Amino acid sequence: MTPKEKAKELIEIYVDINEFYNLQNNNIVVINYNFGKQCALIAVDLRLEGDFIFTSIEYGIDSFEYWQEVKQEIELL
Repeated sequence: MTPKEKAKELIEIYVDINEFYNLQNNNIVVINYNFGKQCALIAVDLRLEGDFIFTSIEYGIDSFEYWQEVKQEIELL
């Protein structure tokens, strides 16, 4: 999965979670794409801050570099 595809996937996950939570609690809200984007950025930042060791290779590049690219793609979306 490319960094751009991963960025879109993360945003969609958080938008879906927000939508599900609000439906379950009978809240009427407009699902905010920016909410999903901010949640995705928080998740990637936590990963980049050292919540795991960057020793694995993902998609032929260093894992740290991959997640930095994911963050950049989220910011561009």
